[in-house]
Amino acid sequence: MNSNYSFRLTSGVIGYPILFVLLIWIVFWAELRFGLDLKIYGIYPRQFEGLIGVFTSVFIHGSFSHLCNNSIPLFLLSVCLFYFYKPVAWKVIFFGVIISGIITWILGKPAYHIGASGLIYVLMSFLLFKGLISKHYRLIALSFTVIFLYGGMIWYIFPVKAKMSWEGHLAGFVTGLIFAFLFKIIPIKDKFSWEDEDYDENEDLFLKQFDADGNFIELSDNSKENEVKINYKFKSED
Repeated sequence: MNSNYSFRLTSGVIGYPILFVLLIWIVFWAELRFGLDLKIYGIYPRQFEGLIGVFTSVFIHGSFSHLCNNSIPLFLLSVCLFYFYKPVAWKVIFFGVIISGIITWILGKPAYHIGASGLIYVLMSFLLFKGLISKHYRLIALSFTVIFLYGGMIWYIFPVKAKMSWEGHLAGFVTGLIFAFLFKIIPIKDKFSWEDEDYDENEDLFLKQFDADGNFIELSDNSKENEVKINYKFKSED
């Protein structure tokens, strides 16, 4: 699956992540406002009715702190995804939610798994590994930025904290790694004018300033007549 693309800042780069995070906040507000208990729509492993959580759990959070902790990295990583990998951004998100959710459903402990952290690990893993294997300087720089900001998240793919869905984190991390190798994306290289096939060095304004031996060509008398001269007069203090 190959595609060529360039880096461009569009309204969707910021708009889609904002809408996605806003939707999660609206769901949390509705849960508090109407006294709902939406955790039953989370992923419940190895139970058929628990499969609905594959599609809905990403929008459900157990507490305000849980929501806040997920909102910032979800927004920042989504912005990076849509800016640097726009052609596959929606595929990474959509299939990332489904595949990581199914893996969680298979491997998870018998409890409701909720939150957007699985998707966050998909994005973090994809941005990290895709940049490293791309051999493109901007994407490699992005990978190091992700490591700097969220490298500590890798510890949480292991059962190091109670009441935390480390299985969901692991599922997202593995899914993002697979996507990094699965989606073949080639950034369009910035080209200079002299790299074009129809480039004519005789029409190059810069090269016209030099002769065949590379020596700078001085202005002719006619050219000097057309020069604009500016004379500065300084008035001395009395």
